Amino acid sequence: MKRLLIALVAGSFLAAPMASAQPAKPFEVAQVKERHVEKNVYRHGKAKIVEKRVVGKKRWARGHRLSPAERRRIAAVNDYRRYRLYAPQRGQQWVRVDNDFLLISVATGAIVSLATR
Repeated sequence: MKRLLIALVAGSFLAAPMASAQPAKPFEVAQVKERHVEKNVYRHGKAKIVEKRVVGKKRWARGHRLSPAERRRIAAVNDYRRYRLYAPQRGQQWVRVDNDFLLISVATGAIVSLATR
């Protein structure tokens, strides 16, 4: 019985560092990017030109804050009914980023809601 108890205590000391790993923060998860490589091939005479470009797309999440630089680059959506979006409340605004619609708070830049089309 003593040997079993000692083995369990020793096993818990060995397993404790593995169990104390920290989970990812919610804002790190919100900023994960989807990436793919675009490959363009051109022919110029006999020469073959291969052009590769890595394209990244952000995956948005509620609660994520848009930086002022990001807020300057996005387009506001004034005709939200055209895209079948509900009317924003006071202090909120629909914006379009790529093919995603984000409802953001105008004062803070926090994402309140998402809609993808």
